Amino acid sequence: MSSADPQIISVRPQMTAEIMARTGLDEDKLTELVHRFYDKVRTDAVLGPIFAARITDWGPHLERMVDFWSSVALMTGRYHGAPVPAHVGLPVDWDHFERWLVLFRETAAETCPPEGAAHVIERAERIARSLHMAVEDAKPRTIPSLL
Repeated sequence: MSSADPQIISVRPQMTAEIMARTGLDEDKLTELVHRFYDKVRTDAVLGPIFAARITDWGPHLERMVDFWSSVALMTGRYHGAPVPAHVGLPVDWDHFERWLVLFRETAAETCPPEGAAHVIERAERIARSLHMAVEDAKPRTIPSLL
């Protein structure tokens, strides 16, 4: 696929084309990954209730997540949101992020070629660590009493 391919919608079309060629990922694969992953999340006993309490219209959320993963995995620059504020204040700890990663790894292996799965999983692990740190940093701290 050349960098002039009109199917590549990216602020960095040459970089995006190179990543696509190296990983076997494209917009269709990422869309399948996102939709299948969130199908699992929605029915998951641990994560499902957290998402259900906050997302009532899944269409726009899934579109936003496809844009996010397109930006993260293919460097397209399509996502223009702020994930940290959206996650700060959620009733989650590392166990929730680990469950999210288990489902993500499983879905990536099912939907992506091996090189592509490794590519998105590495990014998902970094994102989970970063969001977990932000969530933890935002939690109120109690100062121990000296008495």
